[in-house]
Amino acid sequence: MSELKRITLYAAVESPFPHRVRLALEEAQVPYDMISISLYDDKPEWYAKKVYPEAKIPYLVYGGPKLKPDEAPSPDTVQLPESLVILEFLADILPSANLLPADPALRAKARLFIQAVETKLLAAFRGFFFMGGSPDILVNALEDIQRMLPPSEGYAVGEWSIADAAAVPFLMRISTMLKMNPPTLQEGAGERALEALRSPRFARLQKYVHDNAARPSMAKTWDEAAVEKLMKVRFERMAKTKQVPAPHV
Repeated sequence: MSELKRITLYAAVESPFPHRVRLALEEAQVPYDMISISLYDDKPEWYAKKVYPEAKIPYLVYGGPKLKPDEAPSPDTVQLPESLVILEFLADILPSANLLPADPALRAKARLFIQAVETKLLAAFRGFFFMGGSPDILVNALEDIQRMLPPSEGYAVGEWSIADAAAVPFLMRISTMLKMNPPTLQEGAGERALEALRSPRFARLQKYVHDNAARPSMAKTWDEAAVEKLMKVRFERMAKTKQVPAPHV
């Protein structure tokens, strides 16, 4: 493998999308710089002008010198948006980190798991928390994810992989947000969903979340108090403006 270049990640603590990338970087045990972007104030003007015109996060720069927050990355660097694209890129440039299994069948299973997260869990997450949907929306999606896990123990495809990085940031936030009982939910919806997820029906998913939460990568990247504080601001703003946040920000 060629010498690893500098990695810079534009991220926000409360967002699950850059959290995916941070988990993979921590699991690979490689150094990286993180530049924080606020999701609550207007995104800084320099970010869209100098870094990423669509102004979404995460955004990864591979190569070049250390960047100041308002500095444009060098045009000869690799620059990538979209958390899942970044995860695949990291698995490719860091083969010794085993971010994807070597076995082709397990790699395919990892990608199918990621696809289920994208098509089922994210839609349910957004529909329940941000659009006031029924608890069944969330519970059914979580049941689908639980069904894809190995029966008794292990991660999404046995050993930890970017499939877990794709899912767990949302699972951690679901627990936190349910305890917050945000004003965007139907009356009693949060309590019903939380009761279901704490029941024996979700014992396997509970173990999966617990095992991921115990990993050093999660300890370094998950600040529940900070996420709760920032999400409270977001929910209060949503309740006033009736605006649903855009995906992947």
